[in-house]
Parts: sequence; structure tokens; C-alpha cells
Amino acid sequence: MRLYNTLTRREEEFVPQEDKIIRMYACGPTVHDRFTIANARAFLTFDVLRRYLEFKGYKVLYTQNITDIEDRIIEKAHELGIPAEEVARRYTEAFFEDRARLGIAPPTYQPRATEVIPKIIEFIKALIAKGYAYVVDRDVYYRVRKFPGYGKLSGKDLEELEAGARVEPDPRKEDPLDFALWKAAKPGEPAWEAPWGRGRPGWHIECSVMAMTTLGETIDIHGGGADLIFPHHENEIAQSEALTGKPFARFWVHNGLVMVGEEEMHKSLGNFEYARDVIARHGKEAVRLFFLSRHYRKPVNFSHEGIEEARAAIERVYNLLEEIEAETESEQEPKPEPELEGHPHREQGQGRGERREPTEEFSAYLATVREEFEREMDDDFNTPGGIGVIFELVRRTNIFKQTAPQGRPGLEHAMLLRRAAELIRELGRPLGLFQEEDRKAAIAGAAQTQIGADFQEELINLLVEVRGELRARREFELADKIRARLNELGIELRDKGEGTVWTIRSKRCTG
Repeated sequence: MRLYNTLTRREEEFVPQEDKIIRMYACGPTVHDRFTIANARAFLTFDVLRRYLEFKGYKVLYTQNITDIEDRIIEKAHELGIPAEEVARRYTEAFFEDRARLGIAPPTYQPRATEVIPKIIEFIKALIAKGYAYVVDRDVYYRVRKFPGYGKLSGKDLEELEAGARVEPDPRKEDPLDFALWKAAKPGEPAWEAPWGRGRPGWHIECSVMAMTTLGETIDIHGGGADLIFPHHENEIAQSEALTGKPFARFWVHNGLVMVGEEEMHKSLGNFEYARDVIARHGKEAVRLFFLSRHYRKPVNFSHEGIEEARAAIERVYNLLEEIEAETESEQEPKPEPELEGHPHREQGQGRGERREPTEEFSAYLATVREEFEREMDDDFNTPGGIGVIFELVRRTNIFKQTAPQGRPGLEHAMLLRRAAELIRELGRPLGLFQEEDRKAAIAGAAQTQIGADFQEELINLLVEVRGELRARREFELADKIRARLNELGIELRDKGEGTVWTIRSKRCTG
């Protein structure tokens, strides 16, 4: 299998360090909110890479972290008036729920940053001892210029970075490029004791420690979105390799961004949608097919129309699988029986002079399908090519189905149709497609979209109305609680002269 390695900027033959065992790490969520459909692409990409490697016979030790202490979690806690630990707990549970909705399997290891604080402190102590880090007023910073390979992942040089710095440098730092390994505690924030003072870890150090704790000092594949290449992954390399003197990861694999028109989908731009809402509207397999039909390294322009097209394609495949099951259920597996009049057993309905070319041709074709699928997938994890092989199999199966003698498949015909159906499911397995018993389960949620949307609007309008009455009676504490809970669910309220406007991303209504 060949994979594009961001570190070397070329495709390379992927061979794990240890025969048949692959150690893979991918950046997980910062649990301050539910994840968006843009986040979902990264989670899905490495779920499918892991599935495909297992499909090929590898044992994959897969770690995905949970960042459960970070600035955005603390900000959300202040906004909601609850402890940061409660924010992290709520949204960790929400992450597990939404991950399951998308059909993503749990990783082998799922460490949380707060579980490895002692290891983080030991890691930082070692960097200080080696001269790669220094303490300033209970903060600890990493000396970027001391690490000679800084910029090798992103292709950035230090002069370019310094010239492009957008924020006022911290005068306490030795160099504007130095980044935080440990942040001194502020009043009301979660904090842990460390030799240099109470505080909490920086973002980058958490991933290095969780990766090395679960997978060792050098991992085979480190993955994440392209937006993490710099500074996050660049900083992971700097601090990890400064500590061990070994390569941190052999292959760096990054998925492309999700776009809305010409802009990156991002919460700060307000152009995002939560993954759970998109899944509820279209079904999980439609979302998976939409993303996997695009090469993982290329940007994807998000659209409901595109996902709806994927849903229709999913439904057509399930229709075929259901038709094959219904049309072949009366045909049994062949049993040994004596040959009659010197002639071997024939397909039911086939006379002595009838041609067998369609059956022979289709049988020969089926024997090549898995190899062709793997050839596509082995070419830099080419999921669009792999999906193309599956849909060609669907097309040819539909044609073959029409060649059944007297409109009803005989025994040999039925066996080949069953084999084709098995292949569709077998090749869909590493993609997380075509694994449900029927199409209704595969597109669950899609049929109730309009009913669900109408009910949602009515319910939100009712809550906005109740909140308005509470404000009129000056019961501000309860009114603020409604606003905070709605905000937590992704519904923003804005009080204006003509009433209250509520927004769910791009959807806007007045209550």
C-alpha cells in the first residue's frame, strides 16, 4: 500500500515497523461542544483507514485522544456557569453518541488529557533538563530555535514564521516563536501541582504524551486534518523528538478541509452544521458515502444536495441486495447427486443447447473484484476508486440479474447473485457501507427530516416565548438558564427590539 506522507511530500510504500501490527494515532476532539460535520470528516477518514488496514489483515493499535482541558472548555464553563469538568463530561458523552451515530468504531485506546497529567509533568521536566524548555513566572515554554528540524512538516522556515506573527509577542518569552508547554493557573480555572507551580498543560504536549503512552516513542501513522499541520503537529514533532531523539511518526497523513463555497467550514465563521443534525437528515451511510467519494486529501465542498445524491445511491444498492435475497431464497445450495444420462447437473431451466456465456463471464468477473478493489484502495487510500469498483459490481450484477432463465434465477444463477451480494457487503465493510439488514436501517432518520424540522422549530419558538414571559416578569435567572441551555444545544438567541431572534447556524427565525 502506498500513502502520501506529508513529512516527505510524496507517496511512499507503507510498511509498518512491526510485521502485521500498525500503531496509529489521530487527533480527537476538544470537548467544549458537539462536533461539526467538518470535524466528522477527520474522524471518518481515520476510522476507514483503520478498517481498511484491518481488512488487509493487520492488527491496528489505534489511539484517538480526548482533550478535556483547554481554553475553549474553560470559556464554555464560564459562559454556562458550570465547572469546566462538567463541560468536558457532557461533551465527551455527546462525542461518543455522535460518533456512534456516524458508525465510527471506538479506537483501541481513548486516553483523556486529564488522565496523563503526571506523565505530562515528567515529560516537561525532561525537556527542561535537556535545555529545550524554560520556566517564566510559573509558565513553561518550548525553545523552538533549539530544535534544528522545526518546520520540516509544514515546510515553514523560522524567518517566515517570525515575519508572519499576528499577535503581540509575550515579552517574557525568550523568542516570539516559543510555545507554551504549561500554563500557570488563573483564579477559578482547573489546575494541577507541578514543580514550577500550579497550572495546566498546553494543547500540543497533551497529544505527544498520550500518543507515546499508548503506542510508544515512534508510531507508524499520525493523522489529523490539514488545518493541524501547523502549529499543532509541527510542535508535537519538536517536543517529542527533542525528548527521545527518535522520529515521532513515520507517516504523517492529513485529510483535506470541508468548505462552504470559498470558505473553510469553521465555528468562528458561523457556517457550520453539527454532524448529528446532518446524520439525522440524511442517514449515516449517506454521510459516509458523500465524504468517501472524494479523495481524502482534497477539499470537499459541503452540500445537502450532494449528500442527498449519496443517500439515493445507497438506497439503490440496498434495493438490489433485497431483490437478490427475495429472488434467490427458494434456491438451495447444490447437493451432490448422480449424473443423469451421462450429463452433469445443469442450472435449473437450462436445456442442453443453451449458452452459458453470461454465467461464465459473470463468475470470472466476480473472481477479480476484490483484487481490483484493493488495487484502488492501496493507491494512496483511494476511497473514490474503491467505491467505483463497488458500484461497477452493482451495475454488472443488475445486468446479470436480467439474464435469469425464464425471468427467475436457477440454482447456478442464484448462487452467483448471492456471491455478488456477499461481495458488495464484504467490500463495503472497510468503508462502513452496506452493513445494515435493509435500506430502512441504512437511511434511518432521513424519512422523518421534515417532521423533525417542523417539530424542532415549534419547540424552540415555544421556549423563546416562555423565556420572553419570564423576562417580562423579571425572572432573569430562569430566563438566563433557558438561554444557556439552548446555547449549549447549538441554538443562539439574540434579543432585539422586535423580539428574540434564534439561530441554528445558517437557519434564522424570529420568536
